[in-house]
Amino acid sequence: MGNEQNYHFQVLSILLDKLGFKWGKDLVHFSYGMVELPNGKMKSREGTVVDADDLIATMISDARQMSADKVNKLEGITEKEAQEIARIVGMGALKYFILKVDARKNMLFNPEESIDFNGNTGPFIQYTYARIRSILRKAGEVDLTALANDTELSDKEISLIQHLQGFQAAVKQAGADYNPSCIANYCYELVKEYNQFYHDFSVLREEDEKKRLFRIALSAAVSQVVKNGMGLLGIEVPERM
Repeated sequence: MGNEQNYHFQVLSILLDKLGFKWGKDLVHFSYGMVELPNGKMKSREGTVVDADDLIATMISDARQMSADKVNKLEGITEKEAQEIARIVGMGALKYFILKVDARKNMLFNPEESIDFNGNTGPFIQYTYARIRSILRKAGEVDLTALANDTELSDKEISLIQHLQGFQAAVKQAGADYNPSCIANYCYELVKEYNQFYHDFSVLREEDEKKRLFRIALSAAVSQVVKNGMGLLGIEVPERM
């Protein structure tokens, strides 16, 4: 229900409690802010509502067009696989753009902005995940038990580890506040931190075997946390993109 229904449900909870329903005072009313379009609020009486099926179809179509150049560079990809990637990216863009904002706040939904491969968007997170998975495929089978305890770490690597440690707190906070945006924005901050690390340091081309092995393990950990976090939001992440 929208925020304008808050008072109604507060009264309902009190009445149920007074009538003897023990669970009445424990009711949780999860209110939603208004979702507006670039051209204003959605109003059914004025015909400015958006059909969900049409919106989903548009998002998938836009994702197919936006990712065409990237998808076409993938070797051996079939048309069916390309369509599946478009579905994952389109749905991810739609879900993430809405979930990254506290549901109790009003928000402006911009389809073009949501499908962008840069910034705080679902496709940006999905693309980073796919990039990491590509690195891990190229790395092949790696014996992570051979990780050395004395590997010298850079400030970037330490910062990335600290970000990974924050996942549990983000999930806990999201549950306590009924606010999935905590997880969404955590995932964004994590991949942003990883991209900065990836820009400054080589993973597979690192000559020091200890550092190379550690960076592969660190990349694998980031990809797993991103997959888990996005999964909690009901968002898929593609292995290739």
